[in-house]
Amino acid sequence: MSAALNVVLVEPEIPPNTGNVARLCAATNSTLNLIEPLGFHLDDAQLKRAGMDYWQHVRWHRWPSWNAFASTLPAQARVWLIESGAPRLYTEASFTPSDYLVFGRETAGLPKELLEQYNDRWLRIPMFNPEARSLNLSNCVAIVLFEALRQIGTNA
Repeated sequence: MSAALNVVLVEPEIPPNTGNVARLCAATNSTLNLIEPLGFHLDDAQLKRAGMDYWQHVRWHRWPSWNAFASTLPAQARVWLIESGAPRLYTEASFTPSDYLVFGRETAGLPKELLEQYNDRWLRIPMFNPEARSLNLSNCVAIVLFEALRQIGTNA
């Protein structure tokens, strides 16, 4: 089976979150892109523990910056930014297999410049309790990734 989708973590900070996303990418045959700077070392024990023995099954790339990553995007690729404050829900998007699902740092989210650049592809996950600050990064990836997979008709 070819890669289902592409997940992008921009400057992730918490090793277990990235490990969980790597495990999710292995299970869904999606490609993981990590944009530096990372808030941890790739040999971090927590990263490895969260990813368990799935790292060998993950198709992943490490990029020194957003610009380095963006310069390699295929012409048909669409970038979807998932971040609070977006005008559209993630369920309102129509995903395709060549899409890139982009998530920001756990503490700061995505840079404002990216949100402005891709404002027509900025999506949010609804929060029903105004007292809740945010959802866990790996949970957000799972929610949106599985909706995208459902839409494109990927069956296991």
